[in-house]
Amino acid sequence: METPGSQSSLHRANLERVVRAVRSAGSLTQAEIARTTGLSAATVSNIVRELGDLGTVDVRTTSAGGRRARSVSLSTDAGIVVGVDFGHSHLRVAVGNLAHQVLAEEAEPFDVDSSADQGFSRAEELVARLLAMAGVDRDKTIGVGLGVPGPIDVETGTLGSTAILPGWRGINPREELAGRLGVPVHVDNDANLGALGELVWGSGRGVRDLAYIKVASGVGAGLVINGQIYRGPGGTAGEIGHITLDESGSVCRCGNRGCLETFTAARHVLPLLHANHGTDLTMPRVVQLAREGDPGCRRVIADVGRNVGHGVAQLCNLLNPTRVVLGGDLAEAGELALGPIRDSVSRYAIPSAARRLTLVPGALGGRAEVLGALALVLREMGDGVLLGAVNGYRQS
Repeated sequence: METPGSQSSLHRANLERVVRAVRSAGSLTQAEIARTTGLSAATVSNIVRELGDLGTVDVRTTSAGGRRARSVSLSTDAGIVVGVDFGHSHLRVAVGNLAHQVLAEEAEPFDVDSSADQGFSRAEELVARLLAMAGVDRDKTIGVGLGVPGPIDVETGTLGSTAILPGWRGINPREELAGRLGVPVHVDNDANLGALGELVWGSGRGVRDLAYIKVASGVGAGLVINGQIYRGPGGTAGEIGHITLDESGSVCRCGNRGCLETFTAARHVLPLLHANHGTDLTMPRVVQLAREGDPGCRRVIADVGRNVGHGVAQLCNLLNPTRVVLGGDLAEAGELALGPIRDSVSRYAIPSAARRLTLVPGALGGRAEVLGALALVLREMGDGVLLGAVNGYRQS
């Protein structure tokens, strides 16, 4: 039996500290582990050797700064994680291992708004198919990350706004999917998962403070503060789509007038182009036409960018992030959107905050949220799951 402050207790804590650092980053050199954890190089070397013998980590020779180094990652055989991303019009599922390798991935059009039951049934089918495609045993699944297009109420686990997904009224997404798959499920909104995906795999790598702005059917921000997703006590942090731009503007689905979302979300923007481009227009098509030189589409993209920039400027003034990553359909427009966003930030943000800000497009495109769902499991799972029995003691 371990006692607080005992040698075995301290050793266990150091093991978990190293495992936590590696699973959050994907892979680290032993020198990076030492810097991240504050442990000495000798202690890290001994722990890595022990974890290697246990089968928890894989170690390979690499180079860092032109010098030979030992890169440490979680074992590819240590377990499987699953990501499920529900968008308003799509379902995407990915299967990965604990070494941050994606083994199988698939997306399909799906009307998620209509029925939660149909959505979860289809997700269950896709998970089973992808596990089979990856050739992995379902029993090795450690957990599932689930993304939904709306805020999650921290206390109840249900969607914080029934106006966003009316067909999901009264549904607890985490409990529903966990009951179907028989494994722990971790749930978050799509903007937070997009931020996490870009932080781990994309344009946010190496950054401790950033905001991920997703512009699609709605507008939301995933906030990363000191390397951690900030959700707020009620789970609604980052809802910048409901910043008021015009008190006399159009009525938003939240009940207020003139929200940022009413100037930038697809369902408000696309009707502006229907007269010249028809009613079958989609936001990806608008972006494509804008890139090809269509003046009307370019004007709409620029206007959306300027309005998004107004929201980004307010984030800069409040949180002073070092990087903002633009995601969703708008990111594909590149400088056609980023330029107007920068113009608004320069105009409305405090100069010292604007100077320190880097604005970049997301590197993961439509995969950001599902990869963020995988990263969510890797961050939330207990370190003891990976350690099992070590040196004669077990996880309590």
